[in-house]
Amino acid sequence: MKYNCVLLFFIAVCANGFAAELRPNIVLIFADDLGYGELGCYGQTKIKTPELDKMASAGIRFTHFYTGCPVCAPSRCVLMTGKHMGHSYIRDNRQVPVNGFQGQQPIAADTLTIAKLLQQNGYATAAFGKWGLGAPTSTGDINKHGFDLFRGYHCQAHAHSHYPKFIFKNGEQEELPGNDGKQGTQHTHEIFEQAALEFIVANKTKPFFLYLPVTFTHVSLHVNEPDVAEYRGKLGDDPAYDGKQGYTPHPTPHAAYAAMVTRLDKTVGKVRQKLRELNLDKNTLVVFTSDNGPTHGRVGGADSVFFNSAAGLRGLKGSVYEGGIREPFIADWPGKIPAGKVTDQRGIMYDLFPTFCEVAGIKTPAGLDGVSLLPALTGQGTQAQHPYLYWEFAGYGGQQAVQQGPWKAVRQKMQQGSKTTELYHLEKDPNEETNVASDHPQVVAELEAVMLNEHTPSELFPIFALDGRKPAAGKALPKQ
Repeated sequence: MKYNCVLLFFIAVCANGFAAELRPNIVLIFADDLGYGELGCYGQTKIKTPELDKMASAGIRFTHFYTGCPVCAPSRCVLMTGKHMGHSYIRDNRQVPVNGFQGQQPIAADTLTIAKLLQQNGYATAAFGKWGLGAPTSTGDINKHGFDLFRGYHCQAHAHSHYPKFIFKNGEQEELPGNDGKQGTQHTHEIFEQAALEFIVANKTKPFFLYLPVTFTHVSLHVNEPDVAEYRGKLGDDPAYDGKQGYTPHPTPHAAYAAMVTRLDKTVGKVRQKLRELNLDKNTLVVFTSDNGPTHGRVGGADSVFFNSAAGLRGLKGSVYEGGIREPFIADWPGKIPAGKVTDQRGIMYDLFPTFCEVAGIKTPAGLDGVSLLPALTGQGTQAQHPYLYWEFAGYGGQQAVQQGPWKAVRQKMQQGSKTTELYHLEKDPNEETNVASDHPQVVAELEAVMLNEHTPSELFPIFALDGRKPAAGKALPKQ
């Protein structure tokens, strides 16, 4: 009997170790201001994205995936916490320096992030790129929220330069000699890419979560010359950008912007290649998406009109119309996700927290607003459906939106007190051109009830039409 017990104990230990080795890795590549229509697999014709197109062919591509908010910091808060904007702690961009460090309004110290939960369950965790949820030493310091290793920008205003004089590494300022903020010898995208590849190698024998919130394709148009040369003279008339909006001038902005997208595409290819080289690809879920819709018009030399960056959808960054919130979303997991799958399943940023929990075999915490998309990804099991998708945004005049079935309700100018509701039938009118609210008062009433129920008041980011007060005056980020 004693020997049987020992044998059973040995088998249990081995089984647990084997299970730990088999826990899937998760890689999330998170673009900045990349529009729904800026990849070849989403209809782009002027910019080359062969690696992402191959990833879509090898895995799944969503046609109706949405960000949680149409600007940077709140979108990232939704991602990290799994809570929609009616429950989110951060509901707008706001500059809040702490102890002399640049940064946005920090998330609270007790915030549960997906990275913290994965870290607590044995995952090695790293982030390389832009955080945007609190300055170093603040309650929102990234290393306090589940990341073993961070290298990048705490502050999104700092991230407007891809050639900064310094970045941060685990709270310590890391100087980048040769950079002056406008040009230089050390491009941060190259730094983040290399750090990501090294992290994969260093953690090949343990489960890991790699979060790669790169700063492409956000302006300024800082991109290395060999990448720009691929497009220079090939995109028709390309008038110089003069820098009058506060970003670095560029002689060929169309070529530079296209080069940024293609350079990001190459990073996706390098990450997936490294996983294959180490025989980790079959045990790794790779997800690619973006934080919000494409840059406003021609800000900083970007040109969302020229590239049809929102694929004809109404609205751009900062708008809860489809062009500001619908994002590319591609996932690859050989042997688990069928190749070449395209789905119209609705998904939203707050779904990623429960999805990653299910992938990792971790119990999903109570109180999240998302549902796991793993059944939709793999085709296995029953996919839970949201009764509706919800957005609100304290910035850009104050906005709300609800999508339920074919219907989309939108409110604008809420910081001015407006509660006027627009209504669109997305199946008949995907570009939200015809407001049919007067024809469907019952639908409007139902969606307005959702808007009322899903909004919880925020001390930091009130909406005047809902809360009777406006956000306190402070230094907000400029419209980017």
